[in-house]
Amino acid sequence: MRWGMADVLIALLLALIVPTLVLGAMLSAGLPRDGAAILLGSAVLPWLGFGLWPWLTTKLQGNGARIDLGFAFRPIDLAWGALGGALCLVLGTIAAEITQRLFGDFGSAAGDAVSSADVADWVIVAFALAALIGAPLFEELCFRGLAFAAVARWTSARGLPAVPWATVVSALLFTLIHFEPVRFGVLLTIGLVLSWLRARTGRVGASVIAHALNNLWGVLGILALLGS
Repeated sequence: MRWGMADVLIALLLALIVPTLVLGAMLSAGLPRDGAAILLGSAVLPWLGFGLWPWLTTKLQGNGARIDLGFAFRPIDLAWGALGGALCLVLGTIAAEITQRLFGDFGSAAGDAVSSADVADWVIVAFALAALIGAPLFEELCFRGLAFAAVARWTSARGLPAVPWATVVSALLFTLIHFEPVRFGVLLTIGLVLSWLRARTGRVGASVIAHALNNLWGVLGILALLGS
């Protein structure tokens, strides 16, 4: 296998640079900042880095995402995913309470973007589906798949404990890529639970399910905006 840590960097750069360039071009062309194209583009464009690159680089330089990144689902992943989703909600809520006491009220970038957008109901539904299905699938492929496996290989080759390092580093990258400093503790807590599931099961199936369950509550809040 020829893919590795450099491919993690490429995936993250693609997830950042492509949306910046495309959305910047849209805004320069006169599209409204609070319109459908900008809202949906901000949700979907990062998937080129999070999803396409991990799949492509392991296909071209390794054995494919299923073998190299643990991109597989088994029935037992439903149980582990449900447990992980519950842990994300409980521990994430605790982290949110601590954060609120320290910094005051705060929201999420996604929720703020939707609530301030001037879009049709179908756009809100599409954004909600992207948060519920697309984001967990592609973000887990990147962070619990590519990043976890690359860090594990890199540390193991240097005689370091692979799983602890992969768990912490993949969770930290997941947290930092969101660029939400106030929610750092919340995102890191959730990231550690999702990375623990990857380490425990050896696959990303359970972490995808847990991620989706964690996002479900935010999605319900987004759908509550329909008709408003």
